[in-house]
Amino acid sequence: MKKKRTAHIISHTHWDREWYLPYEKHHVRLVQLVDALLDKLDGDTAFKSFYLDGQTIILEDYLQVRPENKERLEKYIRKGRILIGPWYILQDAFLTSGEANIRNMQIGHQDAKKYGAPAKIGYFPDTFGLVGQTPQLMRQSGIDNAFFGRGVKPTGFNNTVSDGGYESSFSELIWEGPDGSKVLGILFANWYSNGNEVPVDEAEAKAFWDRKLADAEKYAATDELLFMNGCDHQPLQLDLPEAIRTAEKLYPDTKFVHSTLPDYLQALEGALGGRELSTVKGELRSQRTDGWGTLVNTASSRVYLKQMNQEGQTLLEKVAEPLAAVANMLGKNYPHHLFTYAWKTLMQNHPHDSICGCSVDEVHREMVTRFAKSRHVAEAIIDDSKRAVAEAVNTSIFAGYGKDPLPLVVMNTTGWNRTGTVTVELDAARLYLREGLGLEENARRMKAVDLSGRELVDEAGNAVPCTVEDLGLLFGYDLPDDKFRQPYMCRRVKLTFQAEQVPALGHRAYAWVRRQPAVTAPAAAAPASLFTGGLVMENAGLKVEIAGDGSFALTDKATGQIYRDLGIYEDTGDIGNEYMYKQPEGEQPLTTKGLPAQIRVLEDTPYRAAVEVCHAWEIPASADDKLDEEMRELVYYPQRKAQRSGKLTTLKLRTVISLEAGSRGVEIETTIDNTAKDHRIRVLFPTDLEASVHRADSMFEIAERGNVPAPEWENPSNTQHQQAFVDVSGEKAGLTVANLGLNEYEVLLDGRNTIAVTLLRCVGELGDWGLFPTPEAQCLGTHTMRMELIPHTGDGIVSGAFAEAYQFQVPWTVCQTGIHEGTLAPSSAPFRWESKELAFSSLKINEETGDLMFRWYNMSRQPGELTFCADFEHEHFYKTTILEEEGTPLSKDAVGCLSLMTGPCEIVTIGIRR
Repeated sequence: MKKKRTAHIISHTHWDREWYLPYEKHHVRLVQLVDALLDKLDGDTAFKSFYLDGQTIILEDYLQVRPENKERLEKYIRKGRILIGPWYILQDAFLTSGEANIRNMQIGHQDAKKYGAPAKIGYFPDTFGLVGQTPQLMRQSGIDNAFFGRGVKPTGFNNTVSDGGYESSFSELIWEGPDGSKVLGILFANWYSNGNEVPVDEAEAKAFWDRKLADAEKYAATDELLFMNGCDHQPLQLDLPEAIRTAEKLYPDTKFVHSTLPDYLQALEGALGGRELSTVKGELRSQRTDGWGTLVNTASSRVYLKQMNQEGQTLLEKVAEPLAAVANMLGKNYPHHLFTYAWKTLMQNHPHDSICGCSVDEVHREMVTRFAKSRHVAEAIIDDSKRAVAEAVNTSIFAGYGKDPLPLVVMNTTGWNRTGTVTVELDAARLYLREGLGLEENARRMKAVDLSGRELVDEAGNAVPCTVEDLGLLFGYDLPDDKFRQPYMCRRVKLTFQAEQVPALGHRAYAWVRRQPAVTAPAAAAPASLFTGGLVMENAGLKVEIAGDGSFALTDKATGQIYRDLGIYEDTGDIGNEYMYKQPEGEQPLTTKGLPAQIRVLEDTPYRAAVEVCHAWEIPASADDKLDEEMRELVYYPQRKAQRSGKLTTLKLRTVISLEAGSRGVEIETTIDNTAKDHRIRVLFPTDLEASVHRADSMFEIAERGNVPAPEWENPSNTQHQQAFVDVSGEKAGLTVANLGLNEYEVLLDGRNTIAVTLLRCVGELGDWGLFPTPEAQCLGTHTMRMELIPHTGDGIVSGAFAEAYQFQVPWTVCQTGIHEGTLAPSSAPFRWESKELAFSSLKINEETGDLMFRWYNMSRQPGELTFCADFEHEHFYKTTILEEEGTPLSKDAVGCLSLMTGPCEIVTIGIRR
């Protein structure tokens, strides 16, 4: 007898915390929904279960208003009637860092365990595309599946063979990551609301289920059919048990089950047996579609949010956590509670409608506050940790350098040795108000402080070229642990210099001193300027020649490759919305090519040269009146006919192009005073390299993407996501463009393989399902962006260009300290590691075990090798997963170092038991 088909009906709600309404208005509706859910579970055993959208933050949000219902919630979670986790929030995939995603999974698990157990469901219902490493992240989390709504094109059961790329024969598929990890993928081919609002009335139910069953069977590989009973902010369907009884009566050949996602998976796996499914590999970015609905341009909506996010993530994962870990090794408590709070606050900005910049203005105003709150906690941790490290550094070597030597410690929290320009403010002298001299006398004495005769030296006594700026008289205060605040007046100076070869995850001490004649080193020859004539800057590896329109040519001396016409700006109209870019039909882009600029030398020191380029650029002030008409009529954005206005406005551009003596790249800082609406500004970097593919930094992966889109692609724009950088490489030369929080780029099919990086995109509406004006998305006002161009020999991994791009993301940390003995040498690091293929990702302390946790990932699609040494007393190393549970000890060599082979694209986490 033929087995009945089964309709698995999953009660759920997809809960965007904020979107077309501000957070608190959605919050009120969430409280109402969970109230109704608890009442329903109390009174109706036929209503079996509810999936709480995969994110534990819903529990926090609800209990913030209804703390009295915690026991009720916990009761149903432990009974399995409410399923929670595994995430803390449902984050966007391409705009959040790898470490942020891991913290999301870790905190989601930690919070879920307080109530019961996390559901082992890889849940991505509405994520705007998915990164290639998702299968590996799921597997390392103990999850063997992924439910998602976007990124793959289903072809249906009549097409029994997909093309093996980004199509699947069924809604069920095998998804394989670049490391070879595989999960069972479930595509919501008919969306995550395909079982929403099931009718109780027989006539309505018959029409509903005739359509819904046929739609599901069109794509399903088995008779186990999935129906998601819920949608965005959907209230609970209270009469679902009655609706199921109606369906059972109408369709005796179908088994209707009020099911759960784990039960559905179990039934599906049994029904599949050995049936072969399509295998989809790597990133899911809707590559085999017309390109109009990919939502990729959310990467450039409200760029200021992306920049704040990049800063916040970096401060937490690349500065605060490693510094706090090193401080912990010196005896300072590791502030787990503060890190959890800072990460949670930051992650509340990571849902797709938030970080993607595609919500109403009120939402994004609140995000700015959250970014600041998280950043302030990170900065407080950094300040405490860097002081603990600096106080442990032996600075007594500077004691003999005249009167009042002023030591400082430069800390490198990246995973590679680092050379670069550092700026620090030092208090040359202080007078505390508690000394009772009076404000006038304090001010007089501080103004009289003698700053002459000082120079900067390293730990060996070598003079270091340094620029000194006297900041004058300033007020400050200490906040002691055991006293009331201590205000003071000080004489402050700003030092700028090149710190050389600061060890990875280590430090190097310097001091601003007065030399005594007896220890004065022979006078060194004054270093030459990096300017070699006119507007030409050179260091040992690079040459930069700036033209009259502000564009420049870059020569890589190692390869002889010359990159020309770099740094030209492009402006086009944008009649799209926060989700998608749409250029007016027939419009020709405006550029600064040939536009005269005001150019002057901004900085000329032994360690850095910089040139300022200023443009006053006349561009259209906005779109024409047709756009407002089309927005009100809800004209779908690809079909809009609006053009740009004939009225002009002056856009002011300030570009600073700088070259450091020891740098492998050229830095560009662009400041835009934006006075225009409905437009997009990009900066262009032609590579003139022959390449059919390019590479972009993504989550734990250097993703390789084709320059030419699939044949189905109709959108004239082929913009894509990046995190730290994008790279175009030929056989013997390559150009990497690193950025800070500029997540959108395009490799233009212009015969030059030009890398175009979006700096600003300005639109006036949310888009999607109605008219939601967003005047603040026009991004009027001043914006500053930073990039670095890094030429190399054609292999970004082997040449170190990608490591340079990663270091560009991370600020230096500097701390003034005193003269004292210490357990740390003036230049040292507690760890050493070597690998050609691996990139450093994080260092932190595990809250449960107190173990040190290191993470790297293999940038290459070939096996790699890691050698790792810990230069301190420790028990053993072990390999673990992203959940950081203790694993089997690893063998060490005779000198106590670890040598470990890694797989292609593998994410490697090593614990150190102390």
